[in-house]
Amino acid sequence: MKTAKWIVVAGLMLLLCAAMAQAKPNFSGDWKMNPAKSDFGQMPAPSSMTQKVTHNDPNLKVVTTRVSENGEFTNDAAYTTDGKECTNKGRMGETKSTLKWDGDTLVIESKADFQGNAVTITNKWTLSEDGKTLTVNSHFASSMGEGDSKIVYEKQ
Repeated sequence: MKTAKWIVVAGLMLLLCAAMAQAKPNFSGDWKMNPAKSDFGQMPAPSSMTQKVTHNDPNLKVVTTRVSENGEFTNDAAYTTDGKECTNKGRMGETKSTLKWDGDTLVIESKADFQGNAVTITNKWTLSEDGKTLTVNSHFASSMGEGDSKIVYEKQ
């Protein structure tokens, strides 16, 4: 009888651990770019950038404000993390994106046509264990070339 109890307890513990391992990060919050930890590669770095993220999986809403020598620009985007294509409009036109989870990393694959040039962008979002740092690693490719960037945000 004691052995049966231990088997049940062990089984319940395994189920609990599996459920905890499947929990996805929640990116909700107000985020501010840390320029010292970010790397824009070939692209000009903005003087500041913030993101307001509302994440209720599968829904993800991102309001990004970027300030550079060209002025201030705000973009609203709405996504779902279920792999369905999402369409958002920005100052450069329409972007079609699909989102999927790769473990604890949220992968955003986007395609757009900027002034006749097809562009693909892959963003990989990761959250630090303490939930205070959001890192977005990006790879972009177009007929004009490709490049990488890393933006590190700190929770406000």
